[in-house]
Amino acid sequence: MAELIDKTPSAWKTFMQLLNHRCVCFFVGIFSPFAFSFGAPSAEHADLLGVYQSAFKNDAELSAARHAYAAQREAVPQARSGLLPSLTAGATTEAKRLERDEPSLSRARSGTTFRANLSQPLFRIDRWFQLKAAQSNVAQAELELSVKVQTLALTAAEAYFETLRQLDALAAGEAEEAALLYQRDQAQGRLEDGASSITDVYDAQAAYDNAQANRQLLQRKVDDAYEALSRLTNQSYRSIAGMGHQLPVESPIPNEAQSWVDTALRQNLQLQADEKAEYAAEQTLKQYRAGHLPTIDAVASYRKGDNDSFGYSNPTDFGRNGYRDNVAESTIGIELNIPIYSGGMTNSKLKESVERLLQRQDEKEDRRREVVLNTRNAFRGINTDIAQIKARRQGITSARKSVEANQVGVDIGSRNIADVLNAQKQLYTVVRDYNNARYDYIVDTLRLKQAAGILSVDDLQQLAVHLRNDYVPSRDFLPPGI
Repeated sequence: MAELIDKTPSAWKTFMQLLNHRCVCFFVGIFSPFAFSFGAPSAEHADLLGVYQSAFKNDAELSAARHAYAAQREAVPQARSGLLPSLTAGATTEAKRLERDEPSLSRARSGTTFRANLSQPLFRIDRWFQLKAAQSNVAQAELELSVKVQTLALTAAEAYFETLRQLDALAAGEAEEAALLYQRDQAQGRLEDGASSITDVYDAQAAYDNAQANRQLLQRKVDDAYEALSRLTNQSYRSIAGMGHQLPVESPIPNEAQSWVDTALRQNLQLQADEKAEYAAEQTLKQYRAGHLPTIDAVASYRKGDNDSFGYSNPTDFGRNGYRDNVAESTIGIELNIPIYSGGMTNSKLKESVERLLQRQDEKEDRRREVVLNTRNAFRGINTDIAQIKARRQGITSARKSVEANQVGVDIGSRNIADVLNAQKQLYTVVRDYNNARYDYIVDTLRLKQAAGILSVDDLQQLAVHLRNDYVPSRDFLPPGI
């Protein structure tokens, strides 16, 4: 910054010196502990991978998705249980009393029966389709969990670079405010010397007031961006590593939209999850169609108790010779059930499953179109961002020279203060556009990879290489050499 000041004309030099003083004071205020909420644990410094790791650990939405996946996994053993043997056991105790005409012959007896029942499905085609549907639903849930993880990586990066975007915008706003303050003071001085009119002072004051209001709005956006990071990570940050201007700006490889669309249609995780959902709906439809078919089960039972509990007692003497005998009974067989009518339930379930399948097919088609749209948009966005970065960077140089030229024109009387003010506004508009293009390029690159289903933590690690821990927005919001 000092080297840059030495090479600039006096007006620009004075402005940059004033900017340094004001921005240092401003950023001390911004990064004070009181600028952040007290509810979350504090982290002194934010970096991209640290933000992602904290988000991965603390994000409530991802945690909920993990629990949802764990719950969905239980659908498979539940469905499989319908194809496995079922064994039950129990006991029954009963009391009986036989009344006769002669009270002396009346008897009261009790008995206990122990029983066990075993059932093994032999032909249950509906349960087989139910199992296949459950397996597909679990595969869908697993893919959707992967989508959540991938989306979290993109969300963390978006929140991180949005914070940097707002910090750079705020630095540009501070610089613009300082420059317009300088112009107002200059106009006031020329008015006192009789070199300008009161209109120039009013114009400069109005421009300064507007810049001051805009800076306050930008400061609020910075606070909002930090709050978004805090919500995502459950931590508060006092500083953040910035993205250097030396980040390589390269076109996608391959630089052809249809190739990325083809990759996305093959590898997009959400599209794969929708395919699993469609397959599960197909199996569910087959399950309810099979509801009209007969079922066959192998059944076996065993009972043991006294003859009273079995109902074998002689009503004249409650058993042979008045004594109870132990009795055991076992059976084994094949049970055939033919569904005939169930109140319309089977037909209703069948109609519902048909509509569910059509719903899944429509959702899959809508997702396919969305994936194609997002892929093409991200691809076009990257190439547009590259062109914007180059054009805006050159525009900064041109706009700065315009400011200097108009300032010289004011000094010699060929320009008025309105020309300088317009040039100042144009300069900082181009600066903000340049930084927006930088961060748009980064985010659009990540979005393209997510749409193609290839976004991973490695992409964040590659970006982290270009981050600077000593990045100071008030000093580094402009590219070096400008």
